[in-house]
Amino acid sequence: MKQLPDEYYQRLEEIQAVDFVLVELTLYLDTHPDDYQALQQFNEFAQQSMQLKRDFESKFGPLQQYGNSYTDANWSWGTSPWPWQI
Repeated sequence: MKQLPDEYYQRLEEIQAVDFVLVELTLYLDTHPDDYQALQQFNEFAQQSMQLKRDFESKFGPLQQYGNSYTDANWSWGTSPWPWQI
């Protein structure tokens, strides 16, 4: 397996952290749907997550399949390591 730069892992960890916050906010909002501050936080983190993923994918390739990530002209899906390889 090819060696990945430290930036790969740093960016991936940042994405995972933001997505964890989104999971927690989702669970909270399931029981507190009228908490507008939590709704606002959810929307801010959702935007941040999308931006982080776009930045990651532009540098390292797609993160998701089934149309959730765009691909380049070289169909690079599968050229990056699988989650269990990192």
